[in-house]
Amino acid sequence: MRIVSGIHKGKKIIAPKKLPVRPTTDFAKEALFNILNNKYHFSALKVIDLFSGTGNISFEFASRGAVEIIAVDAHFECVKFINKISEELDLPIRTVKSDATKFLQATGETANIIFADPPYNFETEALSKIVELTFSRNLLEEEGSLIIEHSKKMDLSHLEHFSEARKYGNSVFSFFV
Repeated sequence: MRIVSGIHKGKKIIAPKKLPVRPTTDFAKEALFNILNNKYHFSALKVIDLFSGTGNISFEFASRGAVEIIAVDAHFECVKFINKISEELDLPIRTVKSDATKFLQATGETANIIFADPPYNFETEALSKIVELTFSRNLLEEEGSLIIEHSKKMDLSHLEHFSEARKYGNSVFSFFV
């Protein structure tokens, strides 16, 4: 994986093969950040990255100037890897080892963007719970967005707060506002 833009543009990051992850492709990531670049000023963003895995999305937000990123993952090795790279590149990423749903139930943190990239076999019901918790607990700042990356085989348009979906290859980004 590589960082597409920002102060670490072009930086290649090699994740250990033992991590249980499916990183967002560079193609899909670049498309997502083009959308976000037209809506947000990165230098003012606070981001929560759920199911952060390798930290791919967190690193991209940090490279583009986001002021605070919370990377949440239940897997210890993922959290350890994100901490290692964040320290090497001096990135404003704080990690939390937690199940994403439990984190949303317990946190008092709010963000401009909450990004969730669960495994593609995640059930629609579980994704619905992420949407419900995000909005019922008021975890988004004004003008904030919840973005869920999922398989093109899944349709989340029936969920409350759904705004739009963008497809890139096998990946879909569903936006909730």
